[in-house]
Amino acid sequence: MTLSAGFTNPVADAQACFRSVLDAMARPGRIHTITGIVAPAPLCEATAAVLLTLADHETPLWLDSSTKAARDWIAFHTGAAIVPADRSTFGVALALPDLAGFPNGTDEMPETAATIIVQVDSLEAGQRFVLAGPGLREPAILAVTGLPPDFAALWQRNHALFPRGIDLILCAGVRLTALPRSVSIKDA
Repeated sequence: MTLSAGFTNPVADAQACFRSVLDAMARPGRIHTITGIVAPAPLCEATAAVLLTLADHETPLWLDSSTKAARDWIAFHTGAAIVPADRSTFGVALALPDLAGFPNGTDEMPETAATIIVQVDSLEAGQRFVLAGPGLREPAILAVTGLPPDFAALWQRNHALFPRGIDLILCAGVRLTALPRSVSIKDA
């Protein structure tokens, strides 16, 4: 079996992706473009880049069953232990999983909550959401194709747990954005 390479320039590309993820978390809904990655099917470039940037041999990682074709690539490039959702620090899904199955932290240690990388079809069109909260001077609009129709209601349950709750990184093609648990989301 031949595995594709990860980042074209591992250090520079991982640093650039890390800065993009940090900025996306700090400014919810802002779209970033990722370059320098060769992604294995079924992962898109942004999903693969975020995974290579955030996961390593010390990262408990949950993978949904639809990522099976990329598991050898993920294991080779990250060395992350694959664990059940309730023991994960990070998750990768090709559709929004049930957020209740992941660690959502505690009031004393909210940082122990999981972050899920969710691959969606588009961050340019589709269902429109209004984002408000920390990192946004005024409400922002985010259009996403690939989230469930009741996503805003699902998110409200997650957001109500704050400071606990799950953070999401949405990826589509070479683009990514983040939805930290602190952001409020409603249908536009």
